[in-house]
Amino acid sequence: MAKKVTVKTLTKLKESGEKFSALTAYDYSTAKYIDEAGVDLILVGDSLAMVALGYENTNSIGVEEMAIFTKAVAKGASRAMVVTDMPFMSYTIDIPSALTNIGNMVKLGANAVKLEGCNDYILELIKRCTQMGVPVMGHIGFTPQSMNTIGGYLIQGKTEDAVQEIIEQAKQLEQAGAFSVVLEMVPEECGKLVTEAINIPTISCGAGRYCDAQILVCDDIFGKYSEFKPKFARKYGDMKSLILDCAKQYDQDVKTGEFPSENEIF
Repeated sequence: MAKKVTVKTLTKLKESGEKFSALTAYDYSTAKYIDEAGVDLILVGDSLAMVALGYENTNSIGVEEMAIFTKAVAKGASRAMVVTDMPFMSYTIDIPSALTNIGNMVKLGANAVKLEGCNDYILELIKRCTQMGVPVMGHIGFTPQSMNTIGGYLIQGKTEDAVQEIIEQAKQLEQAGAFSVVLEMVPEECGKLVTEAINIPTISCGAGRYCDAQILVCDDIFGKYSEFKPKFARKYGDMKSLILDCAKQYDQDVKTGEFPSENEIF
């Protein structure tokens, strides 16, 4: 059995200059296959609100729903590190309720949690999580849960001042105890500068080639979610067509009497 990926594993990869991979997963079987493929980190992303539950945006999902998917993914991943996205308003009201919600995700099998943003409250929460034994992944640049404040899906870090602010945020997250930081939708130059400025791994979600790792939504790379594909996502398969073809053939076989056959009955 392959050795479990931990915070220490990712730190060593950063130190040696080796890149690692990350993908989202939302169910047992997908997590199992991604794990078997060798992906190092699985994020139970709040993106499941859109791609799995059909919500309009990621802010619509609640902590109870995230708990269900966290439990399923954790059962499927034996090697990869499992990180749960803490959903909108599940960690920003007050620290005691945030720690309760975060602790419950760990009880369900998460090896770490991801928190968006960087302010005094978030930094204090990261410190408290670390003290109670929960690793925290930071998330800066474009932060989807703040989409209404930002004004839409907008690239961040486009000016020198904005880049410096993101670098400072990354340093603060590291100092607070975060074991890694996701950089979403920033120019490649920004991703490179942040990666060089901190000692914890940077994970690119549309932040270019120079980060220590890359992460994408599994439904995007599988070609399963067809409503929208980010510019930075690469489509490796066409599950939409596969599912349509299989369902159509099954429908036809049932209606023509081809299914079940003599080999498929008792």
